[in-house]
Amino acid sequence: MCTAVMYRDRYFGRNLDVEASYGENVTVTPRNFAFGFRKAGIMKRHYAMIGVAHIAEGYPLYYDAVNEKGLGMAGLNFPGNAVYRPCSEGMDNIAPFELIPWILGSCADAEEARELLKRINIADIPFNDRLGLHPLHWIVAGRGGAVAVESVSGGLKIYDDPAGVLTNNPVFSYHMQNLNNYINLTAERPVNRFSDKLELSEYGSGMGAIGLPGDLSSPSRFVRAAFVRANSVHGNTEAESVSQFFHILGSVLQQRGCSRAENGGYEYTLYSSCCDTDKGIYYYKTYENSRVTGVDMYREDIDGDRIVSYPLIHEPNIHMQN
Repeated sequence: MCTAVMYRDRYFGRNLDVEASYGENVTVTPRNFAFGFRKAGIMKRHYAMIGVAHIAEGYPLYYDAVNEKGLGMAGLNFPGNAVYRPCSEGMDNIAPFELIPWILGSCADAEEARELLKRINIADIPFNDRLGLHPLHWIVAGRGGAVAVESVSGGLKIYDDPAGVLTNNPVFSYHMQNLNNYINLTAERPVNRFSDKLELSEYGSGMGAIGLPGDLSSPSRFVRAAFVRANSVHGNTEAESVSQFFHILGSVLQQRGCSRAENGGYEYTLYSSCCDTDKGIYYYKTYENSRVTGVDMYREDIDGDRIVSYPLIHEPNIHMQN
């Protein structure tokens, strides 16, 4: 399971919560890398993008990415609800693994993404026999706000996402409705609304957030991430903002051993990412290595035609001060 966040219309990232690594890389795709789409032809020139991808047969299968215009997008697990359809005449038939490059290659902001999505049919086309169809839904976020995208039994749904957060099941509309159950949560010091006949008072800090869910389920992570994001106070520097973003994601980290997966293993946060969408710098941490590592898209040849990738650094990096 996963959590994705857009913060201050500038910082975009996610936790990838899985039970095993698939060989992920921080990947820069330059403007002239030819994206071949199964039913939509070849996109020879497009916006450059950076993100984490599994590279298969020379093709970057992006988990999340940000393009040079500052638009970010991430795919999150959506089992049991994702429905992909046969190709439809008159539509842009895009496979699930193609959706991130299709949107980020063409759109400069969330409004352009909304318009392009209206013409899309997410087609039931797997990458190959080994990498089958993965049930996903997506968050697209940039200067124009954020949208959640779900291909479900009722068709393709495009929701405004004022919370700036996406997790997993159930459907997005449930998560937004569920936030109403936490309307009284506050970062402020609480006041006694219980009864004017009882002398009740706080006995410690943080009591305004009593009731904030702390479990690892998708609905709870959505509420917790939305609350922390909405109340987060950032610093003035790039380093402070990036650090604060990782603290937002840190509120919904999954520790190995706390969530049993279907295959008998455990889900855990394989990596956390934060991309400065203004600068094109992709920062990340991994489960074993909490040191922040950065890859700058603009230090590569973004007018080239070959992807550049850097394996995630998983080895612990401990600084001894004495």
